[in-house]
Amino acid sequence: MLQYHVAERVRQLRPSPTLAVSDRARALRQQGIDVIDLGGGDPDFPTPTHICQAAADAMFRGETHYVASAGIPELRRAIARKLQAENRIPVTPDEIIVTPGGKAALFVSILALVGPGDDVLMFDPGWVSYEPMVVMAGARCLHVPLLPEENYRITREAIEAVLTPQTRLMIVNSPNNPTGRVLTREEAEAIVTVAQEHDILVISDEIYEKIIYDGREHLSLAAFPGMAERTLTVNGFSKAYAMTGWRLGYVAGPAPLIRQIMKVHSHSATCATSFAQWGGVAALEGPQDVIDAMVAAWDRRRRFVTERLNAIPGFRCPLPEGAFYAFPDVSGTGLSGQEVAQKLIEEAYVGVTPGDAFGASGSGCIRLSFATADELLERALDRIANVFGR
Repeated sequence: MLQYHVAERVRQLRPSPTLAVSDRARALRQQGIDVIDLGGGDPDFPTPTHICQAAADAMFRGETHYVASAGIPELRRAIARKLQAENRIPVTPDEIIVTPGGKAALFVSILALVGPGDDVLMFDPGWVSYEPMVVMAGARCLHVPLLPEENYRITREAIEAVLTPQTRLMIVNSPNNPTGRVLTREEAEAIVTVAQEHDILVISDEIYEKIIYDGREHLSLAAFPGMAERTLTVNGFSKAYAMTGWRLGYVAGPAPLIRQIMKVHSHSATCATSFAQWGGVAALEGPQDVIDAMVAAWDRRRRFVTERLNAIPGFRCPLPEGAFYAFPDVSGTGLSGQEVAQKLIEEAYVGVTPGDAFGASGSGCIRLSFATADELLERALDRIANVFGR
């Protein structure tokens, strides 16, 4: 009998939990069941027309072939202008790689920076794919547990408590998926201090930077003094411009690191889709009020969702500060987040992601996305309330 060899580090991985929720929702729909899936993070708005038109125009003028592996010059120049003007990050077009999605930017960066014997520090709760990427690179994850009762606050003491001499890289995400927390200046300064004193590289995942509420300020770590030479800024077009299916992201950072990351990128993706990159140019250089309209809708929905969740016995949900996720603590129900998620999909036909998918600190929570239509959110919350009591 044929024996298949699979690397042990891959055997240890689970498929993406958020995709597993969507798969279960699709399976139930195929049985004729009306399922509302709040497990993913896909904006419910169409990609703005001027972006689609720019990509279509590019296709019809023949921009359908390979382009420079780092990305078309027009897009890299537009990204550099954006980072300089909005984020105060000193970067040139030659210090940018355009990738097929922000996830690809993270993956190629991690593969280039760490390997066996290296430790990578990340915050818990944190996005579900950080740890699998580190594991596939052969490195080890160090989790900094953040507490819901402290609003997931980051401190220097919490970071240094888990550091090892082998720590090479720290991954930071603000606004945070899944908690919705936005870094304060005090927290950012704690991260900067630790990175500099312990000579650690930083990946700053800023994919939700445009989705911030109540006048909060987005802080780019690469803009802090002494951080540009040790920080990779990862971003993309999926969330702010409703372009998830376009798979368009980028990584920007110091030239010596970008040269190494380029090796991994060129041997894996070759280049991001040519005509999609022209859509990216239009996104950055076109009207930005399309973002304001989406954020205004998500602002309204976050308040509605938080109020409804807090009215359910056993649920406690802080008001999200950024992104489009609610991360309620459901331990008051006497069930784990995993058990609540299972109960909701099977009894309420509402798909949510169990909190432990984002780390042990989220085990008593669930994550649900409010990047979906108002009517669906209202129906979903009615169903949740009916299962757990009003």
